[in-house]
Amino acid sequence: MNVTVIGAGYVGLVQSAGLAHLGHSVRVGESDLGRLQQLSAGKMPIYEPGLEELFARAIEHGLITLHSDNHEAVSGADVIFLALPTPPDGNGRADLSILESAVRDLVPALAPSSIVVVKSTVPVGTNALLRSILDGAGCSASVVSNPEFLSEGSAVDDFLKAERIVIGAEFPADAEVLRRLYDGLEAQVVVTDPVSAELTKYAANAYLATRLTFFNAISNLAEEVGADVTHVLHAVGLDRRIGGHFMRPGPGYGGSCFPKDTSALVTIASDNGYAFPMLESVISTNDMQRSRIVERIVRELDGDLSAARIAMWGISFKAGTDDVRASPALAIADELAALGATVVAWDPEARTDEYPSAAGPLEIVEGADLLLIATEWPEFLRVDLAEVAKRMAGETVFDARNLLDPELVSEAGLRYRCLGRRNA
Repeated sequence: MNVTVIGAGYVGLVQSAGLAHLGHSVRVGESDLGRLQQLSAGKMPIYEPGLEELFARAIEHGLITLHSDNHEAVSGADVIFLALPTPPDGNGRADLSILESAVRDLVPALAPSSIVVVKSTVPVGTNALLRSILDGAGCSASVVSNPEFLSEGSAVDDFLKAERIVIGAEFPADAEVLRRLYDGLEAQVVVTDPVSAELTKYAANAYLATRLTFFNAISNLAEEVGADVTHVLHAVGLDRRIGGHFMRPGPGYGGSCFPKDTSALVTIASDNGYAFPMLESVISTNDMQRSRIVERIVRELDGDLSAARIAMWGISFKAGTDDVRASPALAIADELAALGATVVAWDPEARTDEYPSAAGPLEIVEGADLLLIATEWPEFLRVDLAEVAKRMAGETVFDARNLLDPELVSEAGLRYRCLGRRNA
């Protein structure tokens, strides 16, 4: 099929490369000329394992073309995906202004048979809103919901080995076009109405955020009662009704999705007369997790950070991505800096201008009073801990991801502190 993807952001790039891999001809519309130049040169503006190679291969075979003019990009397309930002507006709601503006702009270029597909994460009722915009402009193109379920760090696999494809369509014929578009994937296809499709995306992210937060709370309780959370979570995860995923203790969720989507779902509920105290508690508990880690670090440094130098391994919100949006690592660093600490940070992929960096993980610990592991990059497992001990001024490693082996840290002459294990 001839497909257009409007927006060369995270979702748009994965969607474009994935559809091209399935053999479709994809036109990418993007207003950022710098980003287009970068993509034309074969470089990704984001770090996502496997994406650069997949995208470059599609361009090489002529399956992806890049366009600065959206009308040009849409010309002759059977299906037009909208993969545009819907950032929070400051009141917990998703800001739909970019999406709405794009739809209004596209109206003259849409054919009556065009199918406009909302790939962006949007609140319930957005499809109806876009339908009203098109109707008001006398455009009979269809509007379909097809939410994405990508996880940063594994997005290419999440597309190519998708577990489910959700299609929210008013008309069966539109749903069938979308179903055929994804032929070649073994995913289960769920066809429903647009409102249900819109809610599915928020429900999935809110559940995962809730699960992660719950097990962080269990980890905190394990510390207080003297239990070993690794044993607790292993045993709990053996229950087939629960499973062992999304259990690892850490500094809480972050990134571009969970914080935004949990807040948006609370607001959606409120706007429709439903209180959602459980999810409100998840949000507040997640925020407290970072402060709890800061409090423990303060205790490790005898209550005074005014002269402390803290080296941080990890800046991104999780391993496998360079995304620092709502990063727990940076939130913790901000709290430590506000208490007077000098914070320096290094990450294999992510960068920030907020804190000084160094050439690598060994260089960043030079003269540090404490090493904080804030992101679970596997690269940190390969660092020589004996060399870390030589370079540090202090001897404490605070592992906020429970990444390292406590015995190896102790053998290197360092004091190991982590989450959920009182005496580790």
